[in-house]
Amino acid sequence: MLQAVLAILLSVALSVAALKVGMLTLDGAAAATAVLLVIGLMGGLDWLVMLVIFAAMGFAATKFAFREKKKDGLQEGKHGERSWKNIAGVALAPALVAVVDFATTGHDSIFIVAYIGSVAVAASDTVASEVGVRDKRVWLVTTLKRVEAGTNGGVSLLGLAVSLVAAAAVSLIGWAVLFRDLSWLIVLPMVAGMAGNLLDSFFGATIEDRVISKYTNNFITGISGAILAAATYMLF
Repeated sequence: MLQAVLAILLSVALSVAALKVGMLTLDGAAAATAVLLVIGLMGGLDWLVMLVIFAAMGFAATKFAFREKKKDGLQEGKHGERSWKNIAGVALAPALVAVVDFATTGHDSIFIVAYIGSVAVAASDTVASEVGVRDKRVWLVTTLKRVEAGTNGGVSLLGLAVSLVAAAAVSLIGWAVLFRDLSWLIVLPMVAGMAGNLLDSFFGATIEDRVISKYTNNFITGISGAILAAATYMLF
């Protein structure tokens, strides 16, 4: 009961705080509250903490060289704020994992790994987009032809490097927080995070804005990262 109350209070407080500092729009804050409640109530406070850590990383990446990104028209929203569509894109996959875990075994290790993998994808993609966009040497992931920064499906050395760091950081922190130990198996959600990020770029170059939106792309690749992390974990 106490954990449920804390989850509710934290979900509302964090969303309001994010709204106040300009991280979220009003509808974004409402969506964030809903997602945080689902994860906090069904996954637990540890799972909630993991998503908050991702949000903090995303906010820091968004503010990185923000003035320059805004000058080039490469920022998210008007001031880097996220709407409900952004929240749905990146957070529905982790929330779905929490729901399935709650509805089945409850805190089974395979779902924990899947959850970390889905958050690793979100972190990897967000950091790659927000920081990697400052690298002007960009190649389309499908053809390796040079394209302008900000092009859907474009990848850069800087973007790949920071996305790997983000996936590794989330996997390391997630494993420590949710399993309360460290293991070489943290490479599984880390690899899943990078794979999801690259899949996001592939879809961006091929079907995004034609068949699916970028938000649907985020959701599909987040789920893919969760499945990949869980599937490889089953091998060990």
